[in-house]
Amino acid sequence: MEGGRYVEAVTDATFTLAAGECLALVGESGCGKSVLASALLGLLPANAETAGSARLADGLDVLAADERTLARTVRGRRVGLVPQSPAAHLTPVRTIRSHLEETVRELAGRTRTRTRARTRGGAALRDAARAAAERAAFPATHLDRYPHELSGGLAQRAATALALVGDAPLLLADEPTTGLDRDLVHRTVDELRSHTREAGRALLMITHDLAAAERIADTVAVMYAGRIVEITPAAAFFGAPGPRHPYARGLLDALPERAFTPVPGAPPELGALPPGCAFAARCARADATCRAQRPPLLEGVACHRA
Repeated sequence: MEGGRYVEAVTDATFTLAAGECLALVGESGCGKSVLASALLGLLPANAETAGSARLADGLDVLAADERTLARTVRGRRVGLVPQSPAAHLTPVRTIRSHLEETVRELAGRTRTRTRARTRGGAALRDAARAAAERAAFPATHLDRYPHELSGGLAQRAATALALVGDAPLLLADEPTTGLDRDLVHRTVDELRSHTREAGRALLMITHDLAAAERIADTVAVMYAGRIVEITPAAAFFGAPGPRHPYARGLLDALPERAFTPVPGAPPELGALPPGCAFAARCARADATCRAQRPPLLEGVACHRA
């Protein structure tokens, strides 16, 4: 940042995601969830620096890969993305049908021919594009519309359709249910679950929707102020014994169907993190140790009092 100042957007994020599994990454806005996803695809701004490694099943370290490798062999092919802001990722002067047909042609091997079969090949491309739209519940009647003619929910479904085309072994879904009503949330989540489990693919889903996370996740990771503070099986997180970190318990208690009690206070600025636990100022159980020492992530939780 200006003056040589650094902001620790994501720190010590460590997890393993196997084929057929879904990891739900949850936490308040601004905690670093989307930055983590952008780092995995080489989409960080020019002033960002990364350290560590992020290895795919074939051994490729995507944090160390150059732009040519990411563009030609990773994005869309080995790692798909449902972006948080789909309107910013769609070309404004092209229809959704055009987006889908190009993506099908590039990622699914469908090509136009210069023979008498051109019409037949074009029909196959159109059919494949319609099928991709249907997977994400995007209405066929809107395929010839431009991005600015879509509601936020329709734009989100268009982005989901594009991400599913390549059938990538790893899918990053950043708030894939934003702007959708509850029925469409369930349909989208069920499609992502089918995409993951039935075909043996991995899914990293970033979400604020804990109900959606409960419906799809095998594992839940809770991020706070740039760090993963708890990572645990979803069944234990949403059931018994429940979350172990006070912040994670607060997220569940804030749900209307639970205690409906908000987490007090506000998260710290990432550029001015305290020396100890970043949640200490909001935690009723914090003591002097919490305020002085940053707890490491041990046995799935980063808390001195867990």
